[in-house]
Amino acid sequence: RPPVRRIAALDALPVGGALTFAYPEPHDSCILVRTAADRYVAYSQKCTHLSCAVVPRPEEGCFHCPCHNGFFDMATGIPTAGPPRRALARILLEERGGQIYATGVEVRS
Repeated sequence: RPPVRRIAALDALPVGGALTFAYPEPHDSCILVRTAADRYVAYSQKCTHLSCAVVPRPEEGCFHCPCHNGFFDMATGIPTAGPPRRALARILLEERGGQIYATGVEVRS
């Protein structure tokens, strides 16, 4: 079972802001994005094509993989363009006492 790990204070990110964190293991790079005042999403930062790091584009509602010009929907993690065919792994989140925690990983095909 994945660990529960504190990522950040809820008010640490402005809307449209992002931060990277490691979860569930130190080598697992992930990204948290605040998409609205009360909405956060988090995914593995590794593109499902060849594991390049995806970059958030909150103003466009997507993540971009610059290595091969892949795109993923920010709300769902589903690929929308380029070579990726599998969705990004979603990091399950929970809010507790003004903090946001990673509580699990949902790998989707």
